[in-house]
Amino acid sequence: MENRQTTGHLSALLTIIVWGTTFISTKILLADFQPVEILFFRFVMGLLILMLVYPHRLKGTTPGQEFTFAAAGLCGICMYYLLENIALTYTLASNVGVIISVAPFFTAILTHLFLKDEEKLRPNFFIGFVVAMAGIILISFNGSKLELNPTGDLLALLAALVWACYSVLTKKISGYGCNTILTTRRVFFYGILFMIPPLFLFDFKLELSRFADPVYLFNIVYLGLGASALCFVTWNFAVKVLGAVKTSIYIYMVPVITVVTSVLILHEKITALAGIGTVLILAGLFLSESKRFKLKRLNI
Repeated sequence: MENRQTTGHLSALLTIIVWGTTFISTKILLADFQPVEILFFRFVMGLLILMLVYPHRLKGTTPGQEFTFAAAGLCGICMYYLLENIALTYTLASNVGVIISVAPFFTAILTHLFLKDEEKLRPNFFIGFVVAMAGIILISFNGSKLELNPTGDLLALLAALVWACYSVLTKKISGYGCNTILTTRRVFFYGILFMIPPLFLFDFKLELSRFADPVYLFNIVYLGLGASALCFVTWNFAVKVLGAVKTSIYIYMVPVITVVTSVLILHEKITALAGIGTVLILAGLFLSESKRFKLKRLNI
């Protein structure tokens, strides 16, 4: 059991490391691709890869289970990314980064309401959330001023709520006892179906000739193979083993991965605020995960 828990934590960490570096690939592709085009190509590729890796069919599902798969595809594959990308056109990326990081809090509330088998919320979760958010704010607004935009900020908040819904649905799906690759593939399928109507709204262009550029090809493969096919399987596995709340806490790590990646790949210098923010995020993650932490020790 302990080894399985360790594997779950490693799976969540691996997922966040990859997801935290995808901004580089996405930024490169945005030079010649629209956001919705990147999403469509990466998830179609992810679906095809999962079909090749595990060429089996998901059988014996009930209409209720199919509805849950469809809801997960709508939330985690289609709506989350569309809301996040649209939010970025209205507000600052730093705003979106901070607001999206509220997802673990929403996940905790929804799991408490709808998943009775999840571990009960402890006070340390909320203390860790506050500490981690303080660190995320320091990193996100490092060197820039806070500018509120009601439309963009609200869309980012909705994206965080939608991801929390996806986490809850994923935990419910894990209870079906099906293979994680097969369930992830089914969620991808529904997500791509729901993504088709928005393609026409955002002037989608197929133009596969763009992938003749090795740089574009490498980055879409990284997003399709790594960030989609691999990471959604590892994330869903982590949710299955650890639960929706514990897994969602790893979302706090995304800004830390972004800072490290910026230093290693983009050769940016880490500032004092970014360093303090990183320490606070790690402390918040530790507090949220700690079972031994008690309010009595703080005399509260």
